[in-house]
Amino acid sequence: MVLPCLDEAAALPGVLAAMPLGFRPLVVDNGSEDGSADVAQSHGAVVVREPRRGYGAAVHAGLTAATAEFVCFLDCDGSMDPGVLPALVALVRQGKVDLAVGRRVPVSAAAWPWHARAGNALIAGLLRRRGLPVHDIAPIRAARRVDLLRLEIADRAFGYPLELLCKAAEANWRVHELDIAYRPRASGTRSKVSGSVRGTVRAVRDMAGVLW
Repeated sequence: MVLPCLDEAAALPGVLAAMPLGFRPLVVDNGSEDGSADVAQSHGAVVVREPRRGYGAAVHAGLTAATAEFVCFLDCDGSMDPGVLPALVALVRQGKVDLAVGRRVPVSAAAWPWHARAGNALIAGLLRRRGLPVHDIAPIRAARRVDLLRLEIADRAFGYPLELLCKAAEANWRVHELDIAYRPRASGTRSKVSGSVRGTVRAVRDMAGVLW
């Protein structure tokens, strides 16, 4: 269970407490300055430190450090319930799909700002035109570790999730979306992407660079 982390000390206790039985949390600290690594360790998580900034850098470090056959990814900001992870893993374990991803369903307008929704919809629409049936570039997913490594995803910034989907499509992976509740982030945390128009623009720019 890989949790990329950058200054999420306020959210980590709740996220780790909600971890399903049998899931080993591996928190990848991406240069936090709020003591996130110490909080994660004090709540039983294994901490991997990745000094190179970038979502993709943190996710790849976690994937490399993981040892389980099936690997899940989840943002540790408290916006998504770790309780949905067994359902995602089950789809892959049963051989029904190669990649199971979450489709975020916001519980309120505050959970997903308009600019973040618009950017996500734009990119997802371009993917559907390429034949990949997805409606969200969500940060929650499950797949076999060895299969993910074989995709050789190179992006180390916000374009990582999109490159993963593009390469999965090229490899003829079966991809399935599962609706999940998307909640406001834990108090005291702010999204590096949806927390500002600038952050969203940066993320869309990184993703567009993967598509073109």
